[in-house]
Amino acid sequence: MPAWLTIAGAAIFALPFGWGAGLVAAYAIAGKNFGQLPVATVPLGIAAALMFALSPKFKPSARLGIMFGGSVAFIVMAWLLR
Repeated sequence: MPAWLTIAGAAIFALPFGWGAGLVAAYAIAGKNFGQLPVATVPLGIAAALMFALSPKFKPSARLGIMFGGSVAFIVMAWLLR
């Protein structure tokens, strides 16, 4: 598989991963009643996840695996907590 395709997949999976990381950060900062805090933390989480997905420090397959695993974990956690 070409590296650019793996990196593109990691960038796509960075969106739900960053969203989940932003919500976890808002919950960690303000607790259960975090109100409007995700307006600030979710874009930061998405930006950080995209920077990691596009960073050349790790192998593309490792970045894809981390983004995919984290996205699945956040989606399952959201499904269980609904």
